[in-house]
Amino acid sequence: MKKPNSFNSAAFRFALLIAGMFGLGSILLLTIVEYSLRAYAAEATAVGLQAETAVLTEDWPDGGKQEVIDTIRQRQRSAYEQPFHYLLRDAGGKTLAGDLPPAAARAGWGHVTFVDDTPQPGEPGDPEMLQTLGTRLADGTLLIVGTDTFDVQKVRDRLAAFTIGSSAALTLLALIGGYFIGLMFLRRLERVNGAVARIMSGDMSERLPAIGMSPELDHLSTNLNAMLDRIAALMDSLRQVSTDIAHDLRTPLTRLQQRLEAMRGSDTVDAYEVGIELALGQINEIHVIFRALLRIGMIEGGERHQPLTPIDLSELVSRVAEAYRPVAEDTGKSLQPAIAEGITVIGDAELLAQLLTNLIDNAIVHTPEGTTITVALDMESGCAVVTVADDGPGVPSDQHSKIVRRFYRLDQSRHTPGAGLGLALVASIAGLHGVKLLIEDNKPGLRVTLRFPSAINILGGAYDTAEKFPAGET
Repeated sequence: MKKPNSFNSAAFRFALLIAGMFGLGSILLLTIVEYSLRAYAAEATAVGLQAETAVLTEDWPDGGKQEVIDTIRQRQRSAYEQPFHYLLRDAGGKTLAGDLPPAAARAGWGHVTFVDDTPQPGEPGDPEMLQTLGTRLADGTLLIVGTDTFDVQKVRDRLAAFTIGSSAALTLLALIGGYFIGLMFLRRLERVNGAVARIMSGDMSERLPAIGMSPELDHLSTNLNAMLDRIAALMDSLRQVSTDIAHDLRTPLTRLQQRLEAMRGSDTVDAYEVGIELALGQINEIHVIFRALLRIGMIEGGERHQPLTPIDLSELVSRVAEAYRPVAEDTGKSLQPAIAEGITVIGDAELLAQLLTNLIDNAIVHTPEGTTITVALDMESGCAVVTVADDGPGVPSDQHSKIVRRFYRLDQSRHTPGAGLGLALVASIAGLHGVKLLIEDNKPGLRVTLRFPSAINILGGAYDTAEKFPAGET
């Protein structure tokens, strides 16, 4: 088995995807912040220029041009760094005050490159891009006010550098974390793959370990182990059935062989006809066994011809009991029904009829003359309960759990017809319907009880159609 690489693991790929999405998100965030900051800076700059222009021209009609000139010169001589630069030119284009270059002399909004005339000693002046606002006054004088956006640009540059750096660091951290998480995941997955390899090699007792990364993965392991348990049980059942078939079909096949060998030495037509009749009987017995096995296999595999629907269980039990009353009387036995009316369950009518038929037939076949067989149906604690009981010799208590196995027959029953599949079919049908099957001592005799998971009494009960059927018990 090729050992997987952590870089190719799903966890690392997921971490890589998250890191990529984080990087894209960082770029998008930076773009939005950049746009918002630029818009805010432009608005703040425009408001500042307009406010400074309004302050300078507020007293223009009273103080006149000279007052504006004095104000500009006073601000330029200030010891504190001023946020604004100015240019005042008369109508003839003569510069009256200010330090802005002549290129800034235009009305409205504009930009101009400005080099500070007073740089630090030994350092050349740095050119700056200024935002300007030019205003034409009443006598034709042009007032230009400018300011730089250096601080805003500096904030933008630092924000961009921080965003890119933090995005790169977090992306790298996500990749490193993804690698180690992938490595841890692969180590746990390797244990699971090892268990799967042992199961594939034939060790059906092996089970998958818990992955432990999340409850979902542990739940998956639990379900897979439950599936393996079910497969192992089915395989054991298949092996048991194969062994039982090989053992229990040996007798009818041996009898069939003996009949055919005896016919080979016959010298009359009547002897041949008798031998053929007996051989056909043996073949029919084998067919019955195979049909019963096929029926059990289909039921345990979850196959059924009809969906589970509401069924009048009272009518069904009454019909089957009445059909078998003459059969019981012909064999010197008594069948007594005690059936409550109006009880309904959810189920497959055909399969439930087969279940009741097998139980009653089993009681008739395996009891002596004079036996009383009781078929009862009643409600107990909101559940429908069917009981088939007799006062015959019964079954030893240590054999109760065994008589529902395929081909299992008690020693005293081996002289009677059958292959030991009747109660096995009963158990399969009960399990399909979620019916609890109880086999008990009737003191004397045997009592088989079927407790349905839910039922309604038509005359005054209620039924919850959403109820789930639990697994049947024996």
